[in-house]
Amino acid sequence: MGTKQRTVAAIKLLKKEYPHAQISLKYKTPMQLLAAVILSAQCTDKRVNIVTEELFKKYKTPSDFAKVEQKTFEQEIRSTGFYRNKAKNIIASAKLIDGKFGGKIPDKMEEANITLSNLYGKNCGIAVDTHMKRVNYRLGLTKNTNPDKIEADLMKIIPREMWGSYTHLIIQHGRAVCKAPVPMCSKCVLNKICPKQGVAKNL
Repeated sequence: MGTKQRTVAAIKLLKKEYPHAQISLKYKTPMQLLAAVILSAQCTDKRVNIVTEELFKKYKTPSDFAKVEQKTFEQEIRSTGFYRNKAKNIIASAKLIDGKFGGKIPDKMEEANITLSNLYGKNCGIAVDTHMKRVNYRLGLTKNTNPDKIEADLMKIIPREMWGSYTHLIIQHGRAVCKAPVPMCSKCVLNKICPKQGVAKNL
C-alpha cells in the first residue's frame, strides 16, 4: 500500500473510530484559545485545562492579557512548563492583537494553525505536536522529526480540507491507543495498514 493510499485508509478508519474528535482545550473567547494553544506546547491538554480553569476567569480579551505583568503571569502558568517563553509570547501576541488589529485575532496569523482552524475554519497549515510527531512517524507518513518538515510532508498527502480535523483525529488516537512509549497495536484500528515504523516487532 502506497503512502497516499495508506493516508486515505487511515483517515477513513480514524473518522469512524472517533466521529466526534475535536480540540480538547477549553476556552470561551478567541484570545483564550490562542493562549491555550501556546500553553499546550510540550504540555498535556489536561494540565493546560487545569491551569486555565482559574486563569481564564481573570483574562478573557486581548486587552486583559496585554495588561498583565509578565512576572505575575509566569507564576500563574508555571506548571505548564517553559513558562517564561510562554508568558512572553502570549502577552506579546495580545498586545499585537489589541493594538494593531482592534482586539480581534486576524484570520491570517503565523504560528496559529490550530487557532485559525477552530475559529475561522481556515486550513492554512497542519499543527504538529508530540502526538502528531509520534503517530505519523509510526504510520510511515513522514521520516522526519522536525515539526516544520513533518508539516510539509503531511501537507503533500492530506487533503487541504482535512488539515484541521486530521490533527484532532491523530491527537485523540495518540492519547487513546498509539501511546508513548509503547503503542497498543493489538487494539489499534490501523493495525493492518500501519507499517509500525520504529515500533518493536513483537507489538
